[in-house]
Amino acid sequence: MSAPSAGDAKRKQLGPPYLSTITMLNRRKPFVYLVGAGPGNPGLLTLRAVEALAEADVVIYDKLVPPRLLDHAPDTATRLCVGELPGSHPDRWPHIHEAMIDEARRGQCVVRLKGGDPFIFGRGGEEAEALRRAGIPFEVVPGVTSGLGAAAFAGIPLTHRAHASAVALITGHENPSKPDSNLDWAALAKFPGTLVIYMGISRLPLIVQVLLGHGKDPMTPAAVIHRATTGDQLTLEAPLRDLPTTVQNEGIAAPAIVIVGEVVSLRPEVTWFEQLPLYGKRVLVTRPRHQASGMVRQLEQLGAMPFVLPTVEIQEPADWGPVDRALANLASYQWMVFTSANGVHALLKRLRKNGRDLRALGHLSLAAIGPATADVLRSYHLEPDLIPPAYRSESLAAELAQRAAGQRLLYARADRGRDVLRQELAGVAVVDEVAVYAQVDRVTADSDVLDCLRRGEIDYVTLTSSNIARSLIQAMDEPCRSRVLAGDVKLISISPVTSAAIAEMGLPVAGEATEYTTDGLLRAVLELAAS
Repeated sequence: MSAPSAGDAKRKQLGPPYLSTITMLNRRKPFVYLVGAGPGNPGLLTLRAVEALAEADVVIYDKLVPPRLLDHAPDTATRLCVGELPGSHPDRWPHIHEAMIDEARRGQCVVRLKGGDPFIFGRGGEEAEALRRAGIPFEVVPGVTSGLGAAAFAGIPLTHRAHASAVALITGHENPSKPDSNLDWAALAKFPGTLVIYMGISRLPLIVQVLLGHGKDPMTPAAVIHRATTGDQLTLEAPLRDLPTTVQNEGIAAPAIVIVGEVVSLRPEVTWFEQLPLYGKRVLVTRPRHQASGMVRQLEQLGAMPFVLPTVEIQEPADWGPVDRALANLASYQWMVFTSANGVHALLKRLRKNGRDLRALGHLSLAAIGPATADVLRSYHLEPDLIPPAYRSESLAAELAQRAAGQRLLYARADRGRDVLRQELAGVAVVDEVAVYAQVDRVTADSDVLDCLRRGEIDYVTLTSSNIARSLIQAMDEPCRSRVLAGDVKLISISPVTSAAIAEMGLPVAGEATEYTTDGLLRAVLELAAS
């Protein structure tokens, strides 16, 4: 037998947190992931972080973590914001450690989701030590740290062959004038590179004073980047000596990153991020939560700051009896008609629940109101036979009147909405309507998003159906309505039908899609923003 290697000794020293390859393959629970959530833009989350969130039973997340990142966790996962734990910020850390360890010992897979990178000014080291002492296995998933994200989105290269070959990441949290400071401010003032200062906005005057006192050139280019990588990002530039006054005049507060060095002078007048067409615009998405993510992602890619307020919730119908009877009698139909993605999902899931599969639909022709509904059919390997040229019920009815005359149609729909298909096809074909899902209004008057509307902090509200529009407008109080009437908040509709519903509720429509899809709705937002 060979002598133990240095690696064997190290693994023995590490103890319980060390996982061999075989252990990791067989691992189920307990386990903790220390995951970096990045600097604020949801698109900067790493693939490994997404994989970790997908395993989570419990997610313990920082207050500044983008809410959309929590969508990567299973619906069944418990979500706990550290702000809900006892104590104020300075003394909350033992409670975070306790929560991680207790949940892991209960057999839960825990994701500790932290802003930026766990091991760069995020107390990830302390959390790892607590887990190691408790004998809890863990994995660290690095994230894009705020300094790197801020510089990239502000157009500042932290290194440059002609200006800086070194970068120093510095915490500005401690008092730089105290005698026992852990930082050598004299050396930092002479540092031949770029200084990136985290958590320093509240002490910025003192930090600048200390740097200048140790000989830093007062004309050194400097910048502050507020809410970096998000649609709320704001970048201020000034010579180092003037930076505190510039920040004070603009009222900038945390979170913000400070960058000091010649590389700041390389920042273009308008950066790549600031050139995005919806940069700085606040856009409200009102679709049901399970359908909102795609639109939110597109808005983020366009530079917007999306808000999500699901105005309706999709539920099962109160009575499946009519649906089950129709499915049992599928042989009597020649067409199946869908006017929403929700209808496709609901009916096909019910078909499977009844012990049948897609073969039961083999004799049917399929009609979809538009490309989004058609794409959902294709996801079930079903190709629609009919998509009308205009994506609305009137156009669908006109096409069916020609192609399905004298035949019997099964129309899978919501429990409420316009009755156009049955009315338009009366006397031409037999239309049996079944409610395969219910829409329930879900907006509450105390919603934080409604507060933003009251303050005029949202630029555009996207409305994707008449029911969604009615649900939102019914929840609006007088301050909200006044903002819309004054033009501070603009309503954008997906179709003339939705626009008519908005007008019936007494509010103006600022923009309307020419193609009645979410892509068409986004184009309407872009056109309005550019006008």
